[in-house]
Amino acid sequence: MSGELRVLIADDERLARDRMVRLLGALDVRVVAACPDGQALLDALETERVDAVFLDLEMPGLRGDEVAELLGSEGPLLVFATAHSQHAVDAFAQGAVDYLLKPFSRDRLQQAVERLRTRLTPIPSGDTRLALPTARGLRLLDPEDVRWCGIDGESVVVHTGEGEVFSSLRLTELERRLPACFRRVHRRALVNLDRVVELLDTPIGGYRARFDDGSEVEVSRAAARRLRRELLGD
Repeated sequence: MSGELRVLIADDERLARDRMVRLLGALDVRVVAACPDGQALLDALETERVDAVFLDLEMPGLRGDEVAELLGSEGPLLVFATAHSQHAVDAFAQGAVDYLLKPFSRDRLQQAVERLRTRLTPIPSGDTRLALPTARGLRLLDPEDVRWCGIDGESVVVHTGEGEVFSSLRLTELERRLPACFRRVHRRALVNLDRVVELLDTPIGGYRARFDDGSEVEVSRAAARRLRRELLGD
C-alpha cells in the first residue's frame, strides 16, 4: 500500500507495549496510541483513524477477543499478539490478519506488517477488477457490476447483478479498494452511486437509495446530509 500505516496497540504490560512501539517504528509503522487495556483502545478509536489494531488477549476489563467482537466487521484490521496459542483458531474466525505468539521476533512482526500492507493494497492499475477472498478462493468482480456491499453476520456481502458474493474482507478494507463512486451510507453499508437511480426521503431525515434493479438500501441521516451537499452543491 502507499502512504503511512497507522495502528493502535492494546497490551496491559508496559514493557510489551514499549517493545511493540519500538519494533513497529523500525518498520515504518506509526503507532497512534499504545493503550493499557481494551477500553482505552476503543476510546482512542472514537477520535483516531487507523488501519489496524494489535491486541493482546488477556487484559483486565475487556479481553482482546471481546474488543474484536465489539469492533465487528466494519472495524480496522486485527492482529492478535499474545502468549496463549490456544486461541488462534477463534482469532482467525474473527477475521484476524495474523496471530503473533509471544515472544515474537522482529522478523515475525515484519511478516505481520507485510500481511497488513497486502490487505490494504489498492487494486493494481493494470487490472481494475475487485479481488474478493471467499471460502472457495478469490472471486474477481468488475466494480461497475456491484450495486452495494453490506455486513451480514461475520461476512461482507457484495450484491451484484449475478447475485450475492460472501467475502471475508472487512467493510473498511472493501471501501479502500473500491472506486470513488462508492459511498459509505451507514456503518454497515457501501453503495455504488452510479447504480442508484433515486434517493427517497424517509421520515427520520435519511434516504432510501433505490438501485436500477429496484432494490433499496437505507441511508443514515448523516450520510444523507453529505450526499445532499455533494449532489446539490448546498
